[in-house]
Order: sequence, then structure tokens, then C-alpha cells
Amino acid sequence: MNALRQLEWALLELQQSAPLASVSGAISEIAPTHFRVSGLSRFVRLGDLIGVNSTRQSQIGEVIRIDNDGIVAKPFDRQFAGGLGSVAYRMPPLSFAPDPSWKGRVINALGVPLDRLGPLIPGSHAVSAEAEAPPAMKRARVHKPLRTGVRVIDLFTPICAGQRVGIFAGSGVGKSTLLAMLARSEGFDTVVLALVGERGREVREFVEDVLGHDRERAITVVSTGDESPMMRRLAPKTAMAIAEYFRDRGESVLLVVDSITRFAHAAREVALAAGEPAVARGYAPSVFTDLPRLLERAGPGEEGSGTITGIFSVLVDGDDHNEPVADTIRSTLDGHIVLNRHIADQSRYPAVDVLASVSRLAHCVWDPEERELVSKLRAMIAKYEDTQDLRLMGGYHSGQDPGLDQAVDLVPKIYDAMRQQASAEPSAAPFRELRDMLKGDKKGHTANSPSP
Repeated sequence: MNALRQLEWALLELQQSAPLASVSGAISEIAPTHFRVSGLSRFVRLGDLIGVNSTRQSQIGEVIRIDNDGIVAKPFDRQFAGGLGSVAYRMPPLSFAPDPSWKGRVINALGVPLDRLGPLIPGSHAVSAEAEAPPAMKRARVHKPLRTGVRVIDLFTPICAGQRVGIFAGSGVGKSTLLAMLARSEGFDTVVLALVGERGREVREFVEDVLGHDRERAITVVSTGDESPMMRRLAPKTAMAIAEYFRDRGESVLLVVDSITRFAHAAREVALAAGEPAVARGYAPSVFTDLPRLLERAGPGEEGSGTITGIFSVLVDGDDHNEPVADTIRSTLDGHIVLNRHIADQSRYPAVDVLASVSRLAHCVWDPEERELVSKLRAMIAKYEDTQDLRLMGGYHSGQDPGLDQAVDLVPKIYDAMRQQASAEPSAAPFRELRDMLKGDKKGHTANSPSP
């Protein structure tokens, strides 16, 4: 059966690369960001694929603009090898057929294996990277708690199966490390990773060292920073389509995209090449349409199917958490975890700012006692941070404010309890561990506790 599937898909790929009959035109313009084809305006739609036969190999592009003089297409290859007058023809839509045997494999945005482990075994039916989200009234509700094993998240921003959460951080604050810790979480049948715009040297490190034994349940979609914007824009969509396949099989899927900001950057490049105006810090209007359309595909499926728990890293440009992309993503997701550079500078990892982070589904996880405890802990931490300047100037004296005295005594211990190395064992019972750590030291601030 597998041999028959491979033969079927080989014939389909042959038909796509060299169709028996197709509508074609000729390349009339080549620019660094796109190429123009004359003679196809009346036969294609936005998003259709265009094939070009060059002297080296066949290349594909996507239609991003149509006018009376021709169409504008953007190539998927980083270097376009076609020339003026080259024949360009319409191709069938891009599709691929995921299969459970894909677990443990590394592929690119087009579904081509990168790990030298042989060809992929195609599944029984094809899926499209441009699928639609399930209808709102048919989707299952999100209510099942999940343990991530990351203590600070399970305490202050707990996650449910099917929830979509953003991790907001500037560069070098431990974002990728936290994502790796989440990728090792128990409770998921399948993990789908999309590494978008990553450094080439980090791909093998992430797959081999960070995932380790968990690699066998993970499918990794890679588009490095030196690839074309079309590939970087396509990679999260390919990962989402694979996650949807396993979700429809009834599995609990963890989808990790690092980073969704680079998807927005790639979408911006494509939109500007199509002639769209830049309306917000260089971003075209279609970028703010593409983001919710992609993010809404994650979450629970229809009743009776599985869930996609989405973790999307957001690279905050210049540590500005209100820049357009971050603001749009934050308003679309079901929660956000903010990593703070000041906390990272204290070598307190994960560098989660619990006061700025929120989970909109935490009420589904906490019982009344836990909710009250977390509320008191947040208030205590807020009081501790608000009086930092006062304490540094020597204006704090013990005994004048019992609430502040308690915060000064306990908050450093709470900070110490939230520390967790990436190689550490996952946290099994975060509230009990916090209680034991607070009860274990009656002397207040310890020698190895982080300074405020």
C-alpha cells in the first residue's frame, strides 16, 4: 500500500512539474523581488501557482497581483533562474498528504524532507496549506487543563488544551529555550514545530539536542532566514495543515511556531512586492488579515475531534510591546506570556514577567483556593516591585508596613521557586512545590536568592 501511495504521488508531482496541457504565457519582466508574466491575466487567480522552466530546473512562484498587462508572481526559490521570454504556465494548487509516519521527520515548507532519511510516505488524502478555520459555532469548547511542566507558567498563566498563547520577548531573553521546554511537555500525542527564519546552525541543535527523545513524536517544518519570503510565509501554514491533520484524527497536538513575527515580516515583503501601501511601520494591510486567519486555525476542532494547542513566539521589535504586529497578535490569542529583559539580566530563567502575563482561560484550571492564592501572590509581587526604589534609597524600615514586610520576606523566595533550568525535570505539582519551598526556609532571604 505504501509503494502504491508513493507511486501515486510521484505521478502527481510529475504532472505538476510537467503538465500534459496547461495555459501558459511568457516572462516579460524580472525584478529582485518578483517577475511578471504576460498572457495569463484571464486564466489565473490570486494565490495560484506559476511554473517556469529554466535551464537549470523548474521553479515555482505564486500569483500576488493581476492586471490587464499581465500577472506579478513571487518565486519560492531565493534566486530566480528564469529569463525574459521563458515560458510560464499555470500549475495545480500546492498540496501534500501527511501521514503518522512523518513523526520524527524534518521537512521544508513545501513538504520536502531535509533529514536524509528517505522519502516521506504519503497519507491517504491531500490537505492544503490554505485551509479555513472550523466554523465558530461547530468548534468544541476549551476547558481541559494542561500541565506544561514549567513551574512559573503552571502557577501564574496556566494553559488549557486547545488554547492559543503568545510568548512575547525581545531578542536574547530566552524565548527559544522556553519554547523548547514547552515542546517537551507531556499530555500531547503529536508535536508540530515551525522554525521560521531561524539561523541555519540552530536547526540541528534544536532538533537533536533540545528535543532529544521527544523528537520521535515531533514533526519539524524548517524555513531558515536565508530562504525566500515565500518559503518563510508558507512554513507556518504547512505546519498548521499538518497539525490539523492530526487534530482531525482525534489527537491532542502541540503546535509551536518560532516565530510568528518572522511570518509577518515575510508577508510584508510579499505584500510590498505586490504594490500594497505601507500603512503601519512598513506593514501592508493584508498582513493584518493574514495573521488572524492563520492564528484562528489553531484551537479545538469540531466536536468529536482533537485539539491544537498553539504556542506562538512573538519577537518584539525594540522591546516595544505595543508595535503593530505584537498588538494584533495579542488581541487575537487567548493569553500572552511576557519575557522581561530586566529579569533575564538577573539570570532568573524563565524570565517571565508574571505581572504583565495573563491567561484568559486560567479560570478553567484554578480551583477557588488556587485562584485566591495566585491573586494574593500577584498583589505581593506588585507591592515588592513598586517599592524597589524606596528600598534602594534606604527608605524602607521593617515593622512599619506588615504587608510590605511580608513581601520583602517572601517574594525573593517566590522568585527562587520560579527558577527552572531547561534541563531540569518538569514540574509535576507547582503549588505543592511552591509551598514546600516557602516552608523550607524560615529565615527569609537566602544567600542564593535573586536580588530584586
